Amino acid sequence: MNFKQDLEEKKQDNPRIIQNHFHCIQERNQLKIQPLSKLLRIILPQLLGQKNDFEDKHSGDKWLFPGPAVYVPKIDEEIEKQINAYVIQQNHALKIKALRDTIVKKIPRRAGEIWLEREQGMYLPSVDEEVITSMEGRVLTDKKAISLRATASFKDIYGINRSAGEEWLVTKEMAEVHIRDVYEEFVAEVRLTTLAKNQYCVVIDPVGKNGKPQFGKRELRKGEQSFFLKPGETLKSGIQLVRVLSEHQSLLLQAREDFMDESKKRPAGSKWMIEGPRDYVPPVEVDILEERQSIPLDENEGIYVRNMKTGEVRTVKNQVYRLTADEMLWEKELTDELEELLAYQSGSGGFGPVVVQESKSERPEIRRDKTRAITFRAPHNSAVQLFDYKAKKSRIVFGPDLVMLEPYEEISILRLSGDVPKKENQLKNLALLLGPDFMIDQIIVETSDHARLFLKLAYNWRFQINKQDPKTYEKIFAVSDFIGETCKTLASRIRGAVSGVTFDQFHKRSTEIIQTAVFGKEKEFLIKTNNLLITSVDIQGFEPVEASTRQSLEMSIKLAIDISSKAQEDRAKHEAEQAEQRAKGERDKQAIDDQAEAEKKRIELFKLEAESASVETTGKAIAIAKAHAEAASINGKAELEQATLQVNAIQIKQKEELEILKKRYEAEEHHNQSMMELEVNTQKQLAEIEAAKFKKTIDSLGKETLISMAKAGPAAQAKLLAGLGLKGYMIIDAKNPINLFNTAQGMIASPQGQMSVPENTPQLSALTWVYLCLLYTSD
Repeated sequence: MNFKQDLEEKKQDNPRIIQNHFHCIQERNQLKIQPLSKLLRIILPQLLGQKNDFEDKHSGDKWLFPGPAVYVPKIDEEIEKQINAYVIQQNHALKIKALRDTIVKKIPRRAGEIWLEREQGMYLPSVDEEVITSMEGRVLTDKKAISLRATASFKDIYGINRSAGEEWLVTKEMAEVHIRDVYEEFVAEVRLTTLAKNQYCVVIDPVGKNGKPQFGKRELRKGEQSFFLKPGETLKSGIQLVRVLSEHQSLLLQAREDFMDESKKRPAGSKWMIEGPRDYVPPVEVDILEERQSIPLDENEGIYVRNMKTGEVRTVKNQVYRLTADEMLWEKELTDELEELLAYQSGSGGFGPVVVQESKSERPEIRRDKTRAITFRAPHNSAVQLFDYKAKKSRIVFGPDLVMLEPYEEISILRLSGDVPKKENQLKNLALLLGPDFMIDQIIVETSDHARLFLKLAYNWRFQINKQDPKTYEKIFAVSDFIGETCKTLASRIRGAVSGVTFDQFHKRSTEIIQTAVFGKEKEFLIKTNNLLITSVDIQGFEPVEASTRQSLEMSIKLAIDISSKAQEDRAKHEAEQAEQRAKGERDKQAIDDQAEAEKKRIELFKLEAESASVETTGKAIAIAKAHAEAASINGKAELEQATLQVNAIQIKQKEELEILKKRYEAEEHHNQSMMELEVNTQKQLAEIEAAKFKKTIDSLGKETLISMAKAGPAAQAKLLAGLGLKGYMIIDAKNPINLFNTAQGMIASPQGQMSVPENTPQLSALTWVYLCLLYTSD
């Protein structure tokens, strides 16, 4: 069909529209070339031409014109917008919404459905799709994961069904990069939890194997390990260090529930201790109540310990103590007043009484460990009273000593009178000073003539006690304010004594009157109630109360002073003149004495000169005589020494000669002794030889032969003796043997032998003599 004819026909039907299109056609001089990366979204506002050109389209329809192509416009079409293609990069996705029911990549999509397009590359959305935004993936590492929450029930990209509100963890093991799906809500970024070797943690509400949180349960995890906390899991107190206990440390534990602890059953609520040295990781059933240190205590240190089972409180001291599971440190509470006094007197305040007013304005800062045993240093010569409220009894400690309070003991506070004149409750002290000390008081007295006077008195006092006798020292605390009571007692006595004398009498004998009033006839005054001894009273001053009396007293005193001054002046003048006369007489006497002494010295000088001359002459003669005597003495000593040396030389020579003779005699004696020993040995050997010879001879004869010879009878004996020509014979027996060896030898030997025989006696051999002896013994 011709374009001009078509235009004319449309112009006739609707001249205005045709006119507008005509102007548009006139303006488009060049056709639009559509590249591959762009789309044209075409809209059909109203169908004007032939229906054959738009077969399935209606007014208001939209469609896309993709490239690459050349777009040839039509009269009924309008370009709504040009759409650029979306480039999906790595780790990115497009969040797309379906505008109406459609099919995308063979997947049916309903109107309003939202999904992610994850495929990398260029993406051209259809006319039924709307790109909401570009989603960037989160990179997951070994130390980083993400926690997600499902906003609706769906199946995630990993194929896991998720319920609405469910939370889960995505780690690197599941994907290195996770792009959040449309029904996934980012909760938090989870960091890797790493436990070292000496660390542990307790996970509350751990996730079970089914992936569900186990509410109310706990799980103990020890190092070395690493993990991600899953949604719903929390750490109790974070990552904790393993408890490393030294030998002086321990842990107090308590069971949260029943469990077995190293084969020992621990019921819920039970407490026990573990002691070092060791390391300890508490199970989930155990709570660590506290860490305890061993407490080293010196001899003068202590702590208060309470047993939680019995409630008993005791003091522990002088040891290294470790609390048990049933014990705890007990805090001893004191009154504010006692705290202040302890802090003041234990600090730089000293041990003296504390003035009430000053203690209020200058209250020391109290810093005390109430579990430590309270100590107080009792000063020297003092006493401290301690009262035990549990035992209902008291004890007294004498200083210097360190007082340590037991759990139920407290120090008795002394409230004493002070100031001048005395006022009650002016001083506070913990220690009672035993004295000696003094106290000053001012009282008003009235004489018999109604003169009223101020007396300022000082009393010296001390407590009279025997520290070995409890009956004496227990009384010292009988009077709480001994200063006030004592001053009242003494003031009463003094007022009574002064009221009986006039002013003039008291003025002249004030000391005597007051001492008599206090001591009477005794030298000291003892208050038996508390054994307080008043040793002396001193009047520091007195003055009248009324002005007229004071003026009269002043005039009297002035007159007395004038009289006393004039008397002292006259006395001094008289004494000066007397001293002058005495000095003058002494001076004259001294001059005479000096002159006499000078004459005596002169005489002594002459005597000394004469003695000096005599001594000089005598000295010379004596010196000469001493010189001669000394020379003679030296010569004599030299001669004596020479003679002594000669004598010593002779003695040495004789001693050497004597030594030589001694050696010679010793050598000869040794030689003779050796020769004698040799001779004895020789004779001994000869005797042994002879004995052997004799034994062999006897053995050769035989016993029977000897017996036969012995039985020859007395006749044979007589003939034998007669034949021998013996004049005498010797008879021996076996009980008294004699040595016949030498005898026989002597008989046989030469005439030089010792034994003599008759001249006509024939010489017999030793064997013959033995035979004779045997013959005799056989009878």
